[in-house]
Amino acid sequence: MFLLSKLNRFVIPRTELTYPCHLMKLHQNAAKAQVDLVMADFEDACPYEYKGEPSRKTMVEALNTIDFGNRAITIRPNNIHSKFFLGDIEAIMMGAVDRFHGIVLPKTNTPEDIVHLSRLLDGYEKQAGWTTTVQIEALIETPLAIVNGYKIATASERMAGLIFGIADFSAAMGVREMVIDQNKNFHYAKQATVVAAKAAGLHAVDNAWLKLIRKDTTPEEAKVIEAGLRDKNVGAANMGFDGTWVIHPQQAEIANACYTPDSEAVRLAKRAVEYYHSVGGGAVADPETGSFYDEATIKNNLMDLAKGVQAGTVEADYLAHWAAKSKEVTGYDILQVMKRVM
Repeated sequence: MFLLSKLNRFVIPRTELTYPCHLMKLHQNAAKAQVDLVMADFEDACPYEYKGEPSRKTMVEALNTIDFGNRAITIRPNNIHSKFFLGDIEAIMMGAVDRFHGIVLPKTNTPEDIVHLSRLLDGYEKQAGWTTTVQIEALIETPLAIVNGYKIATASERMAGLIFGIADFSAAMGVREMVIDQNKNFHYAKQATVVAAKAAGLHAVDNAWLKLIRKDTTPEEAKVIEAGLRDKNVGAANMGFDGTWVIHPQQAEIANACYTPDSEAVRLAKRAVEYYHSVGGGAVADPETGSFYDEATIKNNLMDLAKGVQAGTVEADYLAHWAAKSKEVTGYDILQVMKRVM
């Protein structure tokens, strides 16, 4: 979760829009996209000729002049072994104080990578007078990172989430097909990323869908691309991912919907918690829906309602009331344990 203290809110991102950082127009477009988080990229998406001072200058100017609204704002520097890494971090930490919320660390392989970044942030925050704490999302995109997932997730109190990076992981594994059937071909790696994140109380974000609708795309082809985007993300949500990367604003509407309970799902979740507690809990069958409820299934409904709060379709006070009811019986609040509330 990203804590946006100045906006008095938190973000568990359903959609993270990644885009190259070297063009001001792309920052301006990102600020208008219907996404929960923007991630400007110094690394893979930035052409070599712009790396270093050209991209840093544009990035700092964008952070200081563009209103990104209530979105979480993150930046991906070049990887920790790159000659550009330290300069990227220094430029944004010293030049855009309190203007963004997180660093997305690429090619994270070990917890020591996170510790190194966290110590750098400690120093720059103190030196530049930051009043907020910069958080970290780690990209899990190598076999070694999968093995070290939980250690990476717990390496710093700055950690907010883990992101599965399919392109680099595919290359490392020698898997040629990384778009179609990806939830089957990479099921273990994706699920391992989710498990590591959730064990540490972090959010988990799936990789981007790499097919876009272009000007010359036929309506029939567009439907296939949109169906693939939807199927990939429905499958990812069913694995426990909280959201996904998107590589163009055109993907945002479908992607957001895949990680948001619709009105019927919200109605059924409310029905479940209300009926369950009205009959005194235990193992019960709902005469209206035929559904079976117990403490475990009710926690699932509370998690769904928490997603509704994030999406603005469920009142926070309503969720807090029923979470407290659950805590009275179980001794703990699933939303607090999984960091779904501040």
